[in-house]
Amino acid sequence: MKFLFDNDTWQEIFESVRKNKMRTIITIIGVMWGIFLLVVLLGAAKGVENKFNNLFGNFATNSVFVWAQSTSKPFKGFQEGKSLTLKISDVDNIRKEIKGLEFVVPRYRTQALVVNNFKTGNFGIFGDYPELDKVEKKELVYGRFINDNDINENKKVCVIEEEIYKQLFDKDEYPIGQYIKINNINYNVIGMYKRSNVGGGGPQGNIHIPFTTFQQVYNMGDRVGWMMITGKPEYNISQIEADVKLLLRNLHKVHPEDERAFGSFNLGEAFAKFMGFLTGMQFLTWFVGIATLIAGVFAIGNILLITVKERTKEIGIRRALGAKPWEVKRQIILESVFLTSVAGALGIISGGFILMIIDTTIGQGEDSVLTNPTVDIPVILIAAVTLVVLGTLIGLIPAQTAVSIKPIEALREE
Repeated sequence: MKFLFDNDTWQEIFESVRKNKMRTIITIIGVMWGIFLLVVLLGAAKGVENKFNNLFGNFATNSVFVWAQSTSKPFKGFQEGKSLTLKISDVDNIRKEIKGLEFVVPRYRTQALVVNNFKTGNFGIFGDYPELDKVEKKELVYGRFINDNDINENKKVCVIEEEIYKQLFDKDEYPIGQYIKINNINYNVIGMYKRSNVGGGGPQGNIHIPFTTFQQVYNMGDRVGWMMITGKPEYNISQIEADVKLLLRNLHKVHPEDERAFGSFNLGEAFAKFMGFLTGMQFLTWFVGIATLIAGVFAIGNILLITVKERTKEIGIRRALGAKPWEVKRQIILESVFLTSVAGALGIISGGFILMIIDTTIGQGEDSVLTNPTVDIPVILIAAVTLVVLGTLIGLIPAQTAVSIKPIEALREE
């Protein structure tokens, strides 16, 4: 390893670079571009993944939403277009009959005028069970979410979103224990949570009240707005969706092939598709980056072959003076590794700089396309090691060419 710290070795490398400045710069740019693309594309893919995780991070992704619509086929005396409504009994039957369920959460929703002193606003009002906080985790700022006691006693309590707090309360006012009017009925605020990116509702915010309270106040009877169904991790959510809809068609006397009668949105399928897209994007990024790197490294090999050709006489003199073949080889290989390392460092630094610019310009705020576009350190290390290995391997070609020249023939070279 002493040759790595030998001044003569490095002087020779720098002299070779100085003699062929433009050629060396173009070669370095070729390799730098490869690792630059790799860093930027991987960072962008990570940023998209982070954004997606922010959107659905608190949501049970192995979930499906089911609601009633109207029939598209006549069946058992009922005409096409019969309007359907989900019932509380449907929820109970689904829990009993369908395997692999973790949660079945019925929900209601309406829009209502909300008043606090002289401040008013129209917000989405949801009737919910405590299980909602397990399916769609709320990031509470103050207080708590709805509990079983609220459900059993039909309590007039509510949990509000932070956006509603900003519109109905004074700055720094503590909301817990305060009363707000929803359609002229007083509700005690028991909790406040940060804005959720998913879950339904308008841009102004949502209010959650106990399911039974909503049922009573809005005279819902045994009707249900829609259901959120979460499967256990080991069960296929698509199969659960199909089983649930088949059961509902049987319960409501709907044609077995009527696909319009009950609507659904399979969050698990959507999540799996997006993760597959991300995996494909990362694979493509690695493929493009590595291919560009290899092309750049081959360019370095070609440049060194030309350099060896130009230095044939010099190599012959060194061999005639007693230089061993390995000493000549390692000089060429070191030059190859040096050029690839410089190009790699420049590519990583410039790629990181571009990711910082992307994060600053389009990576901020709720409407951002991506969030915190970064590349993990292990990935950078793998790319750097790959580059050095490729540089070493490609350097063996001109190195072998250099030592294959016989000293006497090299000295005759003009």
